[in-house]
Amino acid sequence: MLSKGFPTMEIQGKTALITGGAKRIGRSIALTLAGEGMNLLLHYHHSLKDAHETQKAAERLGARVHLLKADLGKSSDVHKLIREAYRHFPKVHVLVNNASIFYKTPLGKVKEKDWDTFFAINLKAPFFLAQAIGLKMFRQKEGKIINLIDWTAFRPYSRYLPYCASKAGLAAVTQGLAKILAPYVQVNGIAPGPILPSRDATFQENKRIIKRTPLKRFGDPGDIAEAVRFLVKATDFVTGAIFPIDGGNLIA
Repeated sequence: MLSKGFPTMEIQGKTALITGGAKRIGRSIALTLAGEGMNLLLHYHHSLKDAHETQKAAERLGARVHLLKADLGKSSDVHKLIREAYRHFPKVHVLVNNASIFYKTPLGKVKEKDWDTFFAINLKAPFFLAQAIGLKMFRQKEGKIINLIDWTAFRPYSRYLPYCASKAGLAAVTQGLAKILAPYVQVNGIAPGPILPSRDATFQENKRIIKRTPLKRFGDPGDIAEAVRFLVKATDFVTGAIFPIDGGNLIA
């Protein structure tokens, strides 16, 4: 009889680091993992009030929670974030790279600063977090990395090209890390579609998003949190996958 030799990771009492964990999708992921018995390292940048509220909500669920402030556009802050994480907890078992920036960049108006900022926050920071933490996970022989990508990494929006390109890069990083960190660390991606109405879009633009989405509605942060829960808790036999949670946009 063949033995798989790698028991499913027990997450009760383990630690998850979530970037952009203060609000919106990050908050939903944080509270979902806290509800499963995980302790949390919640990264935020400007949203201190939201971070405190999420911290209190997670603590009511029994989690130990530490807040970590960092500007992911600065390499020095990324490395400081890693040091601070391990100062609070000896091990990190789950890394969720959720934080990103998103705004319109029509062709002809894209500045070099825009390009650099998108790639620094949406691609460079997740990679260096995953490199540092993933190698520690590999040595401890267990860990999970989940990268929040975007369905537009595969079907880019014309007015958001630097954003889409940064997310396409993160898709490649996800699959590359899955190969390198196997067999002990599972690295997967989630590609959200229209989960919340875009704050960067007009009412009419948001209506058009709903019209072209096969399920004819926006999703909910809980939809992404449930996908994270599945990858963290339900299986250790998925790696290098990118799950579209997009209301059917990739088939539209």
